[in-house]
Amino acid sequence: MSTHQTIAERLHSQGLSRRDFMKFCATTASIMALPTSMIPRIAEALEKTPRPSVLWLSFQECTGCTESFTRSHAPTLEGLIFDLISLDYHHTLQATAGEAAELARQKAMEDNYGNYLLIVDGSIPIGNPGYSTISGMSNKDMLIEVAEGAQAIIAVGTCAAYGGLPHASPNPTGAVSVEEIITDKPLINVPGCPPVPVVISGVIAHFLTFGQWPALDALKRPLLFFGRSIHDRCSRRAFYEKELFAESFDDQKAKKGWCLYKLGCKGPFTFNACATTKWNEGTSFPIESGHGCLGCSQPNFWDGNGFYQALSENF
Repeated sequence: MSTHQTIAERLHSQGLSRRDFMKFCATTASIMALPTSMIPRIAEALEKTPRPSVLWLSFQECTGCTESFTRSHAPTLEGLIFDLISLDYHHTLQATAGEAAELARQKAMEDNYGNYLLIVDGSIPIGNPGYSTISGMSNKDMLIEVAEGAQAIIAVGTCAAYGGLPHASPNPTGAVSVEEIITDKPLINVPGCPPVPVVISGVIAHFLTFGQWPALDALKRPLLFFGRSIHDRCSRRAFYEKELFAESFDDQKAKKGWCLYKLGCKGPFTFNACATTKWNEGTSFPIESGHGCLGCSQPNFWDGNGFYQALSENF
């Protein structure tokens, strides 16, 4: 897909009216939690910004991050990859395979050197190159090769951001995160197992609009989505304040919406947007559905005590 058209030109070519285009800009502002005064700025940026080439590498992962990405509704996956970006390489979503796929990757790297966006999900094994390879190339070598010409990198999912499940003790493959290998490129972490769909698309949309990342925390996560704990905005927070706790997942207290903290909920220690953006087009999130937060967007969450064990009585 050509990247010469601006994003606005691509949208207009699909029959989108000016009114529809401004509505699209308003939706983009909403998912980035920007005020309505920023809508004209977004429109101006999209009218000038060419659709960037995006290369997505998948290493030691379960495809859960891609599955989550496909469920984004603001913008939708098809709207994102057909109108906003040129997705030139993705192991799961691309139609081609084998040698043809690798030739497409090489061509996209050469044609867009220094300007393409690299997205990575999955950890990188460094214990032995043979633990995970693509077309005969180790994950580490492919990451280094593709990162060289990238403008910026998004580490999607806890595996890419922190090492994730493969990194859990005893870490047999020597799994590491993206930033433990690539240290000379602008990088943003979007953790979660998997990440919230609109958080992935929201970060991409922000980069397309402003050409830079939103403000980041110490773990290189966007404060826009990871600036507050899930507990802060939890629908069961009021019951915590009243010290009303469920004792088991199927008791009447749990069914009444009482706090799940004593059942191991990690919401007070986990920073993510689950409680506000929610899942399935804003329908619900785990705690609202009756299951405590597992803390999947935090480093080393697989090794952080039992999922159903409260970490502390006070925090």
